[in-house]
Amino acid sequence: MNLPLGFAAASPDALPLHIVDRAGFTQWRTSQPAATQAWLDAHGFDGAPGSALVIPDAEGRASSAVIGVSDALDPFAYAHAPFALPPRVWRLAGQFDAMPLAAVRLGWGLGCYRFDRYKAAPRKPAQLVIDGDADAVFAELAACVRVRNLVNTPTEHMGPDQLEQVACEIAQVHGARIEVVSGDDLITQNFPSIHAVGRASHRAPRLIAVHWGDEAHRRLVIVGKGVCFDTGGLDIKPADGMRNMKKDMGGAAHAIALAEWIMARKLPVRLTLLVPAVENAIGPDALRPGEVIGTRAGLSVEIDNTDAEGRVILADALAYAGEFDPELILDFATLTGAARVALGPDLPALYSNDDAVAQAWLDAGTRLRDPLWRMPLWRPYWRYLTSTIADIANAGPSKMAGSVTAALYLERFVPAQVPWAHLDVYSWNDADRPGRPAGGEAQALRSAFAMLEARFAG
Repeated sequence: MNLPLGFAAASPDALPLHIVDRAGFTQWRTSQPAATQAWLDAHGFDGAPGSALVIPDAEGRASSAVIGVSDALDPFAYAHAPFALPPRVWRLAGQFDAMPLAAVRLGWGLGCYRFDRYKAAPRKPAQLVIDGDADAVFAELAACVRVRNLVNTPTEHMGPDQLEQVACEIAQVHGARIEVVSGDDLITQNFPSIHAVGRASHRAPRLIAVHWGDEAHRRLVIVGKGVCFDTGGLDIKPADGMRNMKKDMGGAAHAIALAEWIMARKLPVRLTLLVPAVENAIGPDALRPGEVIGTRAGLSVEIDNTDAEGRVILADALAYAGEFDPELILDFATLTGAARVALGPDLPALYSNDDAVAQAWLDAGTRLRDPLWRMPLWRPYWRYLTSTIADIANAGPSKMAGSVTAALYLERFVPAQVPWAHLDVYSWNDADRPGRPAGGEAQALRSAFAMLEARFAG
């Protein structure tokens, strides 16, 4: 069996790993030999979250280890272990119910992650023995790693053409069909907004579409914002705002990873993945403030700000998504800084025109410790997107409710009768934390899959 990094098959050399929390520590401690109790006391170990201690035998060799956790259902509670423990093989001591066991395994895998394409990791992680079936957890881990790797890869090696290549490879593995509309063909095939945003780059803008599943199954469309680098366009970002804009395709990374996960687990859906992939560049043909562009939906859009480009490319993709008459549309986008101001970096902002869809996703997030927060589609704020010369403006002079107005803009391009949810996701860790190294991050991806699995396969 080909196991992910940090996992091993059963081994006679594996040492027991105990997992405790503060509430259960005293009872566990009293069940240990006197020498072990003395060792724990000498090191002040009390089961605090994020702690780890190797316990020696009489000869001073490692005989076991213990880690402290908080929430047993939170995968990140275990993520410190692979690098807090010596890089050898460990096996879980004791019995675990299904959900805590899945959390341990996923947290271990996330804790092992290092982006090593350009720089080798300083050491190998400890390994955890896998007994029994772990395919579902490994598919979950693979999806999270896919997001991280895509977001972490610099634009030089992850432009629109590379995103297309990733989609092609996934389609080939899972027997899916791929279609790509690129360059000036976007105009002739009525994707004018995608073309307008991406036309200034030397890399052709494109719409990537992957189709998979049985035609008898219900249709699901997943859309992801694929701005592979965002200069801000002619409304150029300052240096600190542009520094990490390789991550502006984080929505596409989430959508691609979720689609791949659905195919790998063979959910009974008829799936379409749509990724409008562009680079928002500066050049002689760059989109200019004040221009009016067309959209697939037939609405005219005045460009108030070229740095509000994500919603512009998503408009064409969402309009196209509606043409498939789907049961559900999900979109993921690193859309606004306003969402981060409102909710911080760890809590993606959820918008939906369907209360049942929103609640199912929120409930899955709570259950899996993969949180998100619902925000209102407050339609009186449409006044902030008023244009005097076009049907709608892509932004406006007001700084109020920036995340809400961006979601309202997207909603305008979704057919009213189609359930739709939009996630304004950061896709990034600003600093290292156990299991969350600085860089790309999958957020509310696991809860999205659980919501879809319950809806389509439950």
